[in-house]
Amino acid sequence: QVQLVESGGGSVQAGGSLRFPCAASGAPHSRTCLGWFRPAPGKEREGVPSIYNANSDTYYADSVKGRFTISQDNAGNTVYLQMNNLKPEDTAMYLCAAGPGHVNLSGGDCFILPPDRNYWGQGTQVAVSS
Repeated sequence: QVQLVESGGGSVQAGGSLRFPCAASGAPHSRTCLGWFRPAPGKEREGVPSIYNANSDTYYADSVKGRFTISQDNAGNTVYLQMNNLKPEDTAMYLCAAGPGHVNLSGGDCFILPPDRNYWGQGTQVAVSS
């Protein structure tokens, strides 16, 4: 059983930055996809960034490309989300997720299973004021 623990988050003004981790315990195996999701208009949630811990392949939603960076520690069990040039529309509860991963040749994220079959953290609130 994988458990995800998130910390950090907070409130910043537009243009500011935040960085926070998601630590996975319970020994996720070496082919795990980790990332963050947030609610999105018209859908339940959107994948923001993800990283495949086997080869560090990353995916970013168009809305955050060039502003957000996902990285992992050497063990591949803790991922970090660096958010720069934050915008008010980035305000959301960010949920860390982990699950079986793969190389996605179509350019999407690395998750294999549908969202409800992955592991989820408790969420990190981000608020960006204009």
